[in-house]
Amino acid sequence: MIRFIPPLLIATLLLSVPLRAQTTDPADFDRLFTRAMELQKAGDMFGAIETYKAALTIDPKRADALSNLGVAYARLGQYDDAIAQYEASLKVDSTQTAVRTNLALAYYKSARPNDAIPHLRQVIAVEPQAKNAYILLADCYLQTGQPQDAVSLLQPRETMFGTDLAFAYLLGTGLLQTGDEAKGQQYVQRIFGAGDTAEGHLLMGIAHLNRMDYPEAKKELERALALNESLPTVNSAYGRALLGLADLEAAEAAFRKELSININDFEANLALGNLRKNASRFDEARAYLTRAVTMRPTDQTARKLLASLLLQTGDAAGAAGMFEALVKDYPSLVEGHVQLATAYNRLNRKEDADREREIVQRLNAEIQARQPGAAAGADTQAPAPPSTPAGGPQ
Repeated sequence: MIRFIPPLLIATLLLSVPLRAQTTDPADFDRLFTRAMELQKAGDMFGAIETYKAALTIDPKRADALSNLGVAYARLGQYDDAIAQYEASLKVDSTQTAVRTNLALAYYKSARPNDAIPHLRQVIAVEPQAKNAYILLADCYLQTGQPQDAVSLLQPRETMFGTDLAFAYLLGTGLLQTGDEAKGQQYVQRIFGAGDTAEGHLLMGIAHLNRMDYPEAKKELERALALNESLPTVNSAYGRALLGLADLEAAEAAFRKELSININDFEANLALGNLRKNASRFDEARAYLTRAVTMRPTDQTARKLLASLLLQTGDAAGAAGMFEALVKDYPSLVEGHVQLATAYNRLNRKEDADREREIVQRLNAEIQARQPGAAAGADTQAPAPPSTPAGGPQ
């Protein structure tokens, strides 16, 4: 049976490749540089790192040595150090596409897809046939909540990828997430054509989740888990199905399982943050929600939950700052204005609080006006914020 590696696992197998040495003086640099490459090839990353460092004390602007040092750090999982070396190498020579790819890969592996995206865009602009860059960029788009960008990137390149199943998986995921189920199903069937795969059942589960058909989603995702319980995103999707079925305990276990595989899964962090917040386990909630906002800094739900948590735990100033940014981006978000007024009350900013209450009243009136026959005080109306500082967390 044909198998393929899902995109989130591809990066673990795309090993950064050291560059070849350039000829340069003095002779001591050449000797150290050659020795460092030998150690690196032999798998002695610690020895290679120290030897590259010694060489760079002689010539600190050797782009090849800086890049190779970055590769050595990356293979030890020290991505911050790798990133620093790749960036230093690119400052010497910004045209190094291989180094820029390695830099994007380091950002990707260290769960900073937003930082990887601009570098991957530069790579494909210079090398329009760089298939791995397209795959990584599409996955970065999906991780950061931009499925339409993933579709726009991949759909015109069907001919380039042919029967590549990673391509089908990413494009199918993007199409399903944007609501184009008919086209998405074509790629689901392509994956199933390669055999009874976890990836195919995952995509079917996502399709059912999009329709809020939680029982069918649960069935598909349980089949996916039976085939590959370590497939990235499958435990998170399963947790969403369980939440839809109100099985909170099992959902939490699924989300935790997802984070044991991929600590930066957005949905798992968001859901666990909300569950921990509701359970008044605020330190845990803050860690999860902060990670979710870092992954998707424009996501309304993640920002709202984190800002609400700050208000709930006494950080009125921090909450006010977050809600100010939120209502600027979403001016019709009634709950955002309500919470902002509450934060202003706690900061004794009466005029600001009064202004927000007026906005809430206006927005509620507009909501009522759009629903003919709705009685005053119906469920569509958000509660008004308190007119005096609240005495405790909400």
